[in-house]
Amino acid sequence: MAIENRNILKRIYLVALFIFIMVVAIGVKLTNIQWVEGNYYRKLAKERSVKNFVIPANRGNVYSSDGSLLATSIPEYTIRFDAVAPNKENFDENIQGLSDSIAVLLNKSAFSVLNDFRKARANKNRYLLVARDLSFTQYMTLKNFPLFNLGANKGGMITEQKTVREHPIGKIAERTIGYERFDSGGNPVQVGIEGAYGDYLNGKDGKVLKQKISKGQWKPIRDNNEVEPRDGYDVVSTIDVYVQDIAHHALLKQLELYEADHGCVVVMETKTGHVKAISNLGRAQDGSYYETINYAVAESHEPGSTFKLIDLIALLDDKKIDTSKVYNTNGGVVIYRGRKVNDSHEGGYGKISLARGFEVSSNTVMAQAVSENYRNNPKQFTDRIVNLGLNKPLGLPFKGEGRPFIPQPSDKSWSAISLPWMAFGYGVSVTPLQTLTLYNAIANNGEMVKPLFVQEVKEWNKTIKKFDKQVINPKICSDETLKKVQAVLQNVVKKGTGSKLYSKDFSMAGKTGTAKVDYHKTDGSMYYASSFAGYFPAENPKYSCIVVVHKPNTSKNNYYGADVAGPVFKRIAQKVFTDVPSTNQVKNLKKANPKQDKNYITYNDNVNKKHNSIPNLKGMSGMDAVALLENLGMKVKAIGIGKVKKQSILPGQPLLKNNTIILELS
Repeated sequence: MAIENRNILKRIYLVALFIFIMVVAIGVKLTNIQWVEGNYYRKLAKERSVKNFVIPANRGNVYSSDGSLLATSIPEYTIRFDAVAPNKENFDENIQGLSDSIAVLLNKSAFSVLNDFRKARANKNRYLLVARDLSFTQYMTLKNFPLFNLGANKGGMITEQKTVREHPIGKIAERTIGYERFDSGGNPVQVGIEGAYGDYLNGKDGKVLKQKISKGQWKPIRDNNEVEPRDGYDVVSTIDVYVQDIAHHALLKQLELYEADHGCVVVMETKTGHVKAISNLGRAQDGSYYETINYAVAESHEPGSTFKLIDLIALLDDKKIDTSKVYNTNGGVVIYRGRKVNDSHEGGYGKISLARGFEVSSNTVMAQAVSENYRNNPKQFTDRIVNLGLNKPLGLPFKGEGRPFIPQPSDKSWSAISLPWMAFGYGVSVTPLQTLTLYNAIANNGEMVKPLFVQEVKEWNKTIKKFDKQVINPKICSDETLKKVQAVLQNVVKKGTGSKLYSKDFSMAGKTGTAKVDYHKTDGSMYYASSFAGYFPAENPKYSCIVVVHKPNTSKNNYYGADVAGPVFKRIAQKVFTDVPSTNQVKNLKKANPKQDKNYITYNDNVNKKHNSIPNLKGMSGMDAVALLENLGMKVKAIGIGKVKKQSILPGQPLLKNNTIILELS
């Protein structure tokens, strides 16, 4: 009995010892968790129950120069249904009304919608797709439908929101407006204004600290965000929607007429370099045209006869010869080292002056003039091109700008035919925008300015950054040379290759161009590029413009610049100056009378400061209207974006400082 008791006692001691060891181990582990690994576990628990969520910043808008919206971010909604969430009573009572309402909103069959809901209920589907890509208005309407108006928990409505970038004016200038997105590899793809000015448009995301609650839901811990989001700034482009629309459709019409492969047009304000319109259209397989590559910026190619402007500038400014110098076109053919230079006019033009040779675009005259005067010092001619800046890109903010090529006498590839070939635009390569920059300099009395696509960055009506005119070359040639060149360019339209474009009612100046592309290939891939570059009106030019059309259908029996590209130039010039609406500011308007002239607008800042009445703001851009009214001492509340559609205080009412006026924008 005693032995048995001792055995029981030993077992008790062993169990007690085991329990003691376990207690010590647990104590050691707890101590270790609390003091040694405590920080790690506390951090882990916090990460699983508390974490920061990103609050996306609203991306800024892109506006035209007149305040029209070119690009904006709008929400799109996808609606799903948790068929388990509503109780039986709520489901049975409201499902018919919900189905009928959705059927009307989405133009569906009410029976089909009801059947989907009942099937989801039977299968306990917690993620039934109801609708996708809904607008905010549609979403708010759907939210008030029967059952869904009970909320997410009782009604089972699941809302997924995403922000999409929209272009309110459609596909016009789409490539220049651009986009910013990520490719399949996660690399950013930045195109056009959206890509180039993304740092301004994007803003900065905010952060909010949330705690995990039941059913996998998260709620903010504090009323204030950890980091407040800063919305992106708005970018105001130089694009004028009115001019853009004219240019786009003028180019499209001609591309369709000639079944061309692609083409581009750019309209630039002479004094400032502001690009008022740019269209780049390529042909799809079905024969339609759409914005593809930004050809005006990216496509560097042999320009053909529009390059002859450089010949004329160099010859006159270097005082080699005058415009009256006579050359023999030699039956339309001159030969250099066994290779022929031909005039497009069979048989040539006989003996004509340099000026006339330029006007009729004689290759033989220009080749002879350049070759004879620069063959002993070709570097003098190429240096002229370098001084004009045509040997390097313009330095535009867009990625993918085309690289020009100007051969130099020191190059290994330089030969005896390099100089005469350069004289009529072959063996060199420039982009359409570079050519336009040169012609614009002639229109701008010798000052060469850089093309600008954005004029300022704004935070509503506050300017964050202004992009002023950038001068590339303050004077590309003497005033004497300028006058002669301007006269010859005007004569191209009056009595030269552009004579079909001439109108006695409207003056233009410019140069036609027709270039063979891939002419050195023997596989039949050679085609023509037709162009016209110039400015209008010829006296006191306001705009310069270039049109380039690639690969017009030669079966139309016309591929010359005057026939293919010229009509686009003329259509733009005529439309802009015959149909253009009146502007906000009228300078040097001697006969304007607000009582007699219905086009006389009196909301110029200087005019309104002299009056004590509310101006008529209808049709004015929102940003300009706000700035004007604030300068007049009023408080402004604007609703919407775009141009002024309505104003709460009617025009002509007394102007009282510190009064609030509400503007409704379209």
